[in-house]
Amino acid sequence: MYNDIDLTKIDLTQNAPAEEPQRQYYFIAKARELIRERSRQTGRPLTACIKTFGCQMNARDSEKLRGILEMIGYEHSESEEADFVLYNTCTVRENANLKVYGHLGYLSGLKKKNPQMIIALCGCMMQEAEVVDKIQKSYRFVDLVFGTHNIFKFAELLVTSLESSRMVVDLWKDTDKIVEDLPTDRTYSFKSGVNIMFGCNNFCSYCIVPYVRGRERSRKPEDIIREIKDLVKDGVVEVMLLGQNVNSYGKNLEEPITFAQLLRQVEQIEGLERIRFMTSHPKDLSEELIKVMRQSKKICRHLHLPLQSGSTPILKKMNRRYTKEQYLDLAARIREAMPDIAITTDIIVGFPGETEEDFQETLDVVRRVRYDSAFTFIYSRRTGTPAAVMENQVPEDVVKDRFNRLLALVQDISKEMSLKVQGQTLPVLVESVNEQDSALVTGRLSNNLLVHFPGGRELIGKIVNVYLKECKGFYYIGEYVPDAGEGSRSGSDEASAR
Repeated sequence: MYNDIDLTKIDLTQNAPAEEPQRQYYFIAKARELIRERSRQTGRPLTACIKTFGCQMNARDSEKLRGILEMIGYEHSESEEADFVLYNTCTVRENANLKVYGHLGYLSGLKKKNPQMIIALCGCMMQEAEVVDKIQKSYRFVDLVFGTHNIFKFAELLVTSLESSRMVVDLWKDTDKIVEDLPTDRTYSFKSGVNIMFGCNNFCSYCIVPYVRGRERSRKPEDIIREIKDLVKDGVVEVMLLGQNVNSYGKNLEEPITFAQLLRQVEQIEGLERIRFMTSHPKDLSEELIKVMRQSKKICRHLHLPLQSGSTPILKKMNRRYTKEQYLDLAARIREAMPDIAITTDIIVGFPGETEEDFQETLDVVRRVRYDSAFTFIYSRRTGTPAAVMENQVPEDVVKDRFNRLLALVQDISKEMSLKVQGQTLPVLVESVNEQDSALVTGRLSNNLLVHFPGGRELIGKIVNVYLKECKGFYYIGEYVPDAGEGSRSGSDEASAR
């Protein structure tokens, strides 16, 4: 829709419409006029820089924010010495907050040199009342603060900020509102994230996300399908369906639909080659979903299935709502249905009350599931979560020792699992020119492993056949194998390629 909007035809002498997204296009047009005037005064185009902290959900939000800024008339910049700087923040761990405060200290000096500079903060960190209070008291040079629920109001808030000499703060505790058809500026032309739902109802005891992202709300399937069809028309061959727990998708819709049913609809989209998704909560990953994945020719052979702990007592304290035995049974059923699938996970070490026996249970699950890779974390105490006030916080030296032992095991198994496809020729989606060697390009297998191989920029965005010559542990060195049908093979054709 946004490609069809003619901002010059929006009458700014009238009051802003009440309906969305028309209201936001009104403010995009108004902001555009204000930015044109500032640009005329400075004698140059104005630049904008967005820095994203955190997860794929934040990255997708930043693409939307960047699209709005581009429509307003800002030119994209990678430098924080820009006229407009926006930090899209994460608050999963305390050090994420500290990182943002450090960056703000740097921006303070830049704003003294350029008083017309606009500094904005949004995202999960801004949903914490004590953070916003600190920003208002200690970082008064910040111009605009908003959270996760009202990102769609960005243009409206920017106009308020441009017309004001005070800090503009607009935060919502929660919302059931989803606004479709706003601008977006994708990072990649050939792949894209697609939000299918927002928020989380799980309330794991260590996690701040439900408090800052709100309760679950699903997009209508017809809106999701329409967005993906438009993306495919624009050259996208791979989509990543995004949600805090995609397995809960559709439960709160007027006409409920399962995630597996949505995947069947997405699979039918002509021209779409690959489908990925995250994150999947083990407690409600259904047999229906396993069946759909097994039968699919487009769903990638990769499943991220967070474990967090292998100890049933610790899982109960985490409020994960599954046991060690249930997790192992689920992993076994997935491996049986799809022997070629890569399973990755998240594991927390040092959760309050974790004993050596609990930790050994975690190592046991790692050995039995044999993860293709794992994101391992030292427990981070998050103020505002139940786990933050639990007794028996584990001493730092004990946690570090356990973390190192877990990491060593995970890495050893990951290297062995990566070797499984050595010597095979498999489809690779080429994503970029290699950062270290411009004679190479870098792509990704269906199982999410990276592959580097000799090739030119013209291969970017294409799915090509690559001979996997040498495994380097967590990536491959390969050779491009030209094939007459290479552009039409999906990433999950790996099973037939073997």
